[in-house]
Amino acid sequence: MQQQPTLTAYRILIFNTLAFTVCFAGWVLNGVLVAFLIDNGIVNWTLVQAGWLLGIPVLTGSVMRLPLGLLTDKLGGRWVFSGLMLFCAIPLFLLSKTTDYTLFLILSFLFGLLGASFAVGVGFTSLWFPPQWQGRALGIFGMGNTGSALTTMVAPSLLLRLTDNGANPGGWKTLPMIYAGALVVMALLFMLFTENKQTASSGKTLQVMLKPLKSVRVWRFGLYYFLVFGCFVTFSQWLLSYFLNVYTITLVTAGLLTACFSLPAGLFRAVGGWLSDKFGARVVMYWVLGSSLVLSALLLIPRMEIYSPGAGLMSQEAGTVSSVDKDQIVVDNKTYPLVARPPVKGDEGTPHLVFPTKESWQEAVVHPGDKIRKKQMLAQGVTRIYFQANISVFTILIMLLGMSWGIGTAAVFKHIPEYFPDEVGIVGGMVGMIGGLGGFAGPILFGYLLNLSGLWTSSWFFVCLLSAVCLIWMHRVITKIMAKNAPHLKNKFEVPHQA
Repeated sequence: MQQQPTLTAYRILIFNTLAFTVCFAGWVLNGVLVAFLIDNGIVNWTLVQAGWLLGIPVLTGSVMRLPLGLLTDKLGGRWVFSGLMLFCAIPLFLLSKTTDYTLFLILSFLFGLLGASFAVGVGFTSLWFPPQWQGRALGIFGMGNTGSALTTMVAPSLLLRLTDNGANPGGWKTLPMIYAGALVVMALLFMLFTENKQTASSGKTLQVMLKPLKSVRVWRFGLYYFLVFGCFVTFSQWLLSYFLNVYTITLVTAGLLTACFSLPAGLFRAVGGWLSDKFGARVVMYWVLGSSLVLSALLLIPRMEIYSPGAGLMSQEAGTVSSVDKDQIVVDNKTYPLVARPPVKGDEGTPHLVFPTKESWQEAVVHPGDKIRKKQMLAQGVTRIYFQANISVFTILIMLLGMSWGIGTAAVFKHIPEYFPDEVGIVGGMVGMIGGLGGFAGPILFGYLLNLSGLWTSSWFFVCLLSAVCLIWMHRVITKIMAKNAPHLKNKFEVPHQA
């Protein structure tokens, strides 16, 4: 049995990762391009129309992961990956020729196939590496997710240069041409420097190849991936609006802080692969799901300012109010001290509040000359609870969450070659499709939660709930397996054909 990867395997991994990076960068191009076209008045599309242009490529790339994973198992990654890039270069190039919404939508649907490159690369990469190396190999390959961060950082500056800082708006047309050219070049390099390897499933019928999809395990892995990848894709877009609305910062700053989440998530896939190989994917997933649960729970508390009735002040005997000051009320000859309001703690005065703060004071409800009765309220109590949701602390928490999810994406796919060594493409495609659909459905779901609750942190409530469901399901399955097969679990992730 092969113990060490060959030089050919390393070469395949390098070109798979490069190709996936280029594909992922093109997959999210509309996020920058559509915003530019609308902001500069080149097109007159509504926000709803823009939302569909952002979502359609994600949907296409997610749904097509399953059939392209199947095709990879059947034909080999060299031809499928190269053909995918060459095909998608055509709609990307044609994107530069139109501003018609319907045609733009159709072309976006077609180049959205780039998102399915993940299933192709997973199947092709795992085929070349022995089991004890597949976690690291798939983790390195998954770093191609950083293609989205590259587009976010590079494309806006490139658009400014191509349009002469807005003086020549038509210069935007060159951007999709550049992306199309990059795909063609990458496809040619891929064909020249990679080769196929025969798989055990290449001679199987379609019915036999689809059989693993009946396993509950596949759908369980898909749910994990819905969390660690689907929510990653969602928040890579959602956090921009989150920062703008919750913290009222500039668009540039919001983009940089969002990159603090998305960039580590992509880079830490390699770490996740290494950890999965060293300690086992199950152990890693326990930590990933547990940290996701804890971190999302910490993010649940919204930025808020709440006023509530506090301890009031009542007269001890009847009389006439002589004077009312901010720190006392005098009734006849008796003085009632008031709790004065402390200095207001807010964003400007106290920029580094981390924990919720409570302030209590009393406000007079009587006036000089008023006749009062015994036990009558002289001053009402007020309690103010203020939570700043410090932006620095928030950024650190989402950065840690992004790292955790990045590790989790590699751990999920470490499981697949263990249980489905001859169907990595089809199973990886299915799991990837479920995760990708999370990236499509997430912004829609978060929008509804925001409308229903009025709280931006409602998205973290969903993440917290989903993390708990994944963790409980995984633990119940593992507990059940251990009860039946404890002697055989020492060096395995799970016992095959159970759960």
